Amino acid sequence: MNSTVTLGEVRPCFEGAIPAIMATTAADGTPNVAYISQVFHVDERHVALSFQFFNKTRRNILEHPRATVLLLHPVTAQFYRLHLRYLRTETGGPVFESMKAQLAGIASHSGMASVFVLRGSDIYEVLDIERVAGEPLPGSAPRCSLLGALRRGSERLARATTLDEALEATLQTLEHDMDIAHAMVLIADPATLRLYTVASRGYPTSGVGSEIALGDGVIGVAAREGTPVRITHMTSAYLYSQAVRSGLEDRGLAPEDMTEIPYPGLPEPHSQLAVPLRAGDRVLGVLFVESPQDLRFSFEDEDLLVTLAGQLAAAIDRLQETPEVGEHPEDDTPEPVAAPPRGPALQVRYYPANHSVFINNAYLIKGVAGAILWKLLQVHRREGRQEFCNRELRLDPGLGLPDVVDNLEARLLLLARRLQEQCPALRIEKTGRGRFRLRVGAAVDLQTVQA
Repeated sequence: MNSTVTLGEVRPCFEGAIPAIMATTAADGTPNVAYISQVFHVDERHVALSFQFFNKTRRNILEHPRATVLLLHPVTAQFYRLHLRYLRTETGGPVFESMKAQLAGIASHSGMASVFVLRGSDIYEVLDIERVAGEPLPGSAPRCSLLGALRRGSERLARATTLDEALEATLQTLEHDMDIAHAMVLIADPATLRLYTVASRGYPTSGVGSEIALGDGVIGVAAREGTPVRITHMTSAYLYSQAVRSGLEDRGLAPEDMTEIPYPGLPEPHSQLAVPLRAGDRVLGVLFVESPQDLRFSFEDEDLLVTLAGQLAAAIDRLQETPEVGEHPEDDTPEPVAAPPRGPALQVRYYPANHSVFINNAYLIKGVAGAILWKLLQVHRREGRQEFCNRELRLDPGLGLPDVVDNLEARLLLLARRLQEQCPALRIEKTGRGRFRLRVGAAVDLQTVQA
């Protein structure tokens, strides 16, 4: 590309607020002009156009793989002309999934959800970019320094010595430095192909422990494809704001035992952005933000969140506790502690089918975190022990921890926060590297329920 105009300059034209115009020619030179729904930024030399219809434009591109696209800047009204060469069509993968999500938002906003169906992402090489002569309007007022916000966020993450601190540093950066009021962090569970909320900001309830299936909504798609997904309009085409929670009825539990952790999302989000937490070729989770305003998150917000999410993922990897050589659980076993206070006992029921734990008939947690709590309570009742270490959990095959990337620290943090919210009589406190304490402030009645 020999143009002095970069795709970075025209990137605001890709937001979907104003449709682009595409010109193609047939093999015999007959021209055709049509509106297109979406121009998507792939990198500094490539864009993707939405393939939706088997029409004249599509036939022309297959016969003569050259096109010109006219774009309008939504703020300055500056026109740009892109000269393109068609390369290929993708029907899956990160670019396709991101375009599909954004197209659904555009379609719903314009009342065309039943018409705008993405068949593929047509990838084009950008040969040249022209500024069309004219008198553009002034640009928008400068935003607060996003680079400064990123610097402060990086400094907070660098100081974090625990997973809890790293999550707080991230949410604080979003709230105080980027003025993002609603955000959450979800960690992926490779064994169940689900994501569970470990931290949130700006919602009436924390939603800690709520789950979303891989591939569901912008959060699930971002995790599955390992790519950011951003929508800027209210949409009903995707289940963007709805978390699919796993019911308990298929586990054989009684109806009165079935419950779910409320998902903390906005009831009617108008802008959403989900960014994967990537560490190498692994997706550890998702950083998610949303707003009740249209067009709240720009590509600049996306760029910053991708960078911040990468640093958070590195921190999560760094803060994962690993057993030290020679460490043994029994090294820190204290003398049996005194019996818990007298009074009404906590009724703790455990369902081995899915490791669900209910306390006083209220659902607390399930999965690996539920199995961990049950193990700790059993050891405490049998031995009177309060001190534990991560290594003994990793050595217990009954907990179902995966062999690689077990996210044990995230699971313990999730468990600690659920107990803090739902059952303060039971507490988990970190006491050192790979070590923690179970505080039991009431008598506990343990019961296993075989479904």
